[in-house]
Amino acid sequence: MVRGLGIGISVACVLLLAGCGRQSTLSPRSPQTHAIRTLWWWMLAAATVVFLGAVTMLILAWVTRGRKGLPFFGEREPVAQGLVVVFGIAIPIVALIALFGGADVYLVGQTAPPGPRTTALTIQVVGHQWWWEIHYPGTRAVTANEIHIPVNTRVNVVTTTADVIHSFWVPQLARKIDLVPGRRNRILLYASRPGVYRGQCAEFCGLQHAHMSLEVVAQPAQAYRAWLADMTSPAPPATGAAAATGLHLFMADQCASCHQIRGTSASGTVGPDLTHLASRRTLAAATIPNVPGELERWILNPQNIKPGDRMPDLGLPRSQVKDIVTYLDGLK
Repeated sequence: MVRGLGIGISVACVLLLAGCGRQSTLSPRSPQTHAIRTLWWWMLAAATVVFLGAVTMLILAWVTRGRKGLPFFGEREPVAQGLVVVFGIAIPIVALIALFGGADVYLVGQTAPPGPRTTALTIQVVGHQWWWEIHYPGTRAVTANEIHIPVNTRVNVVTTTADVIHSFWVPQLARKIDLVPGRRNRILLYASRPGVYRGQCAEFCGLQHAHMSLEVVAQPAQAYRAWLADMTSPAPPATGAAAATGLHLFMADQCASCHQIRGTSASGTVGPDLTHLASRRTLAAATIPNVPGELERWILNPQNIKPGDRMPDLGLPRSQVKDIVTYLDGLK
């Protein structure tokens, strides 16, 4: 019994701590999400008071269940009726109106999408099953599953979807918005300090919905400009025999028909742009780390890592996959 209780407490602590990580509304890193956290605590406080009041009434009703008349008051019905009106009608109405005003009037205004003239930077995000495509208008920079922004800068994020409904959500930086086919939606993205902030598709969109994550990398302005200049440039040439062989295999097989590498003849649009793949932190929409071993495992059997995605198993021998990985690992 004691052991089972200890296990239950341990599991509860793990679940509690899991909700306080990088993908949490309770650790805001922008003025907008600070307002969301404040509202969250007020709603929790109101719900706690209502819950405790209900539990208290139930306990008192149970204790006095054998007495004549209404619980607690016997024959004093007017007093009991007055309390029912106050606690059952008046207080809930006041609380709901206050929370409605805070959530749907004040908070919506604070987190509303920005006008183009009020932002210093615009980024376009396209949702796919199951990855994110990011464009930086005015440049040739294209990334996947990783958004870079300068700190203390209002960024206008314009979102669309290439297939089904998705939902763009970076809990520490902004509220969530839906990506609806045929429509464009916008949201303000702002980071008050450098860091890496995890985001997630928050609308069920298919088999790999849970593995449709992204990262927002907030950088000092100078570091961001250097990164953007690198992303704008074409892919570096293959260096070394293994990388040259990998480039030839990449172009000769189906890889080049699905992916684009600027500076080469690969111009596919089915999968992510791989021009500077090696500079990214993760693979498969933040499912696995971007290291040579994981990249090799991904190419050999992508369906084992992310079942249902459009990346096919090409049936290549491991030796050829190693050469392709050597080439891709040089795309920085």
